[in-house]
Amino acid sequence: MKLSHLSLGMFLTMSFASPAISAGKLKGTVKLDGSSTVFPVAEAVAEEFQKVQPRVRVTVGLSGTGGGFKKFTSGETDISNASREIAEKEEKLAEKNHVKYIEIPVAFDGVSVVLHPKNEFAKNLTMSELKKIWEPNSKVKTWKDVRSTFPNEPIKLYGPGADSGTFDFFTEAVMGKSRRSRSDYVSSEDDNVLVRGVSADLYSMGYFGYAYYQANESKLGLVSVADKGDNYVTPTPQTIESGKYVLARPLLIYVSLKAAQREEVAKFVEFFIENAASLSKEVGYVPLPKKTYEKALADFRKAVKSSQSH
Repeated sequence: MKLSHLSLGMFLTMSFASPAISAGKLKGTVKLDGSSTVFPVAEAVAEEFQKVQPRVRVTVGLSGTGGGFKKFTSGETDISNASREIAEKEEKLAEKNHVKYIEIPVAFDGVSVVLHPKNEFAKNLTMSELKKIWEPNSKVKTWKDVRSTFPNEPIKLYGPGADSGTFDFFTEAVMGKSRRSRSDYVSSEDDNVLVRGVSADLYSMGYFGYAYYQANESKLGLVSVADKGDNYVTPTPQTIESGKYVLARPLLIYVSLKAAQREEVAKFVEFFIENAASLSKEVGYVPLPKKTYEKALADFRKAVKSSQSH
């Protein structure tokens, strides 16, 4: 949880009582944009909220985490969906534009490394092998270049674009430095494009959020990843929540406190937090502990109330 630049504890025990939203009484617009990974959760929340409040128009854009922050820090959107924390340069831009915000965790994700479903040879890979494949100026052209026992077939790579928080997270985790990656791969901010590419190419590899693997399980193969040695771990709800899977991470939303002064935005955010557990699970992500959601809701209400007095 982050309030402007102040980090708040996430796991404080706190009870809350949610005031009911009077059905259909709100009106206005709520604008979200950002992460393709958070998109399925945000879209599901928007759909459910509009069933309760049909006069509120909720738009969910898909610009990638970086693209979303560009809009958010300039005041164009109310909420920014993010698969990484806001960067220092983005914080400074928000400060320059007088955009105060609160960071809210909504679910866990595990970045999933995927293959064509008929690829049986590369189901276990190490972090060092992933680095060898994806590092800048990589010499890897064929699968045999990755491991001598693999076939001498060209490797076709698919991954998120440079505005993606998944790109930032993956490169940081695998390369040790964010945004360090080879550039000769098929990139897209739309994970469905990546799914189609990998599922159509026998010798392909890609990576994206766990929900997109879950939604396309029959079309894809899933890689188990070893951080060190040969302790290969497959992303599952259990290994993602426990952190045993090395590419696990939280998914976040950033809410403009100015926008949250509008009742339709405040009620939408409350609805998001209250329904994040069930809807994140429904779309293929892993819910946070109940007390984390309780803390998030309490902190959001406190932040909104505090900003009203300034």
